[in-house]
Amino acid sequence: MPLRITPLTDPDAAPSSRRLAWLASGTEGAPVGSAFLRLFMKEGQEHLAEVEIAVHPAERRQGVGGRLLDAAVAVARDEGRRSLVAQAEKDSPGDLFLAARGFRRVLALTYSRLPLPEADLARIEQIAEHPHPGYALTQWDGTVPPELAQTFADSRRAMDDMPMEGSDYGTVVWDVERVVSAAEAVAKRGELLHVIAAVDTSDGSIVGFSELVVPGDGKGDGQHYGTGVLTEHRGHGLGLWMKAESIRRARQQHPELGGLLTDTADSNAPMRGINDTLGYLPTYNAVEYQLDL
Repeated sequence: MPLRITPLTDPDAAPSSRRLAWLASGTEGAPVGSAFLRLFMKEGQEHLAEVEIAVHPAERRQGVGGRLLDAAVAVARDEGRRSLVAQAEKDSPGDLFLAARGFRRVLALTYSRLPLPEADLARIEQIAEHPHPGYALTQWDGTVPPELAQTFADSRRAMDDMPMEGSDYGTVVWDVERVVSAAEAVAKRGELLHVIAAVDTSDGSIVGFSELVVPGDGKGDGQHYGTGVLTEHRGHGLGLWMKAESIRRARQQHPELGGLLTDTADSNAPMRGINDTLGYLPTYNAVEYQLDL
């Protein structure tokens, strides 16, 4: 069919990345697909780009996805990117498309959900209240308090060794400006950010955190953004403790919330164990692909 690929201006700007977009249109200008290319700009990820392609089911297998991908790859190369990543649900048309276009599988992910009305809240409460000598929990909503901003930014290196298997994801470099910008971006979308942090009581430093983003109306499903513990403080159950407290607090603050969503690399056995203990149920599997440019 006649196909036109039109570059678009995307208003989705962020301090750590910028995004380009394309619209594929067919007969009489009817839209049949789209592509978004995110170019990461912060230190540690300047080599990376991420592509997301969607084609209407009725228009697949006619070259639409391939044309959109060609446009995104060309820009990624022009921008000097080394790796292009994309994600698809396992065994979906997108999974087959990426494999056929030269991408290689680099990471397997399991997406899970905790249905709050059915959760074992008594057990979660017990885990949250269990003492951890030498540590205490603190919490805040939205932007980190100024007095904790630097130590919170420092604690973000807890994610540096997150299992990424063969993915060329790079290392995200966090500073105070970036953690503040991330919180402001959530607020700008009309969502609510809740953070639970573990503090080393010997010096007051943050050694772990668990972030949860909830819809602004407190309904539907919340999304865990990340749970991490600094390497030197692992082995004390802090990850389980923080995530249990995050669940308990979400239930108290948002009684109409239906569930909590999380995704974990299949190779991340400790976090999978935490999710299993708290009652998260797998919903689907996804595959991260990478094209080496």
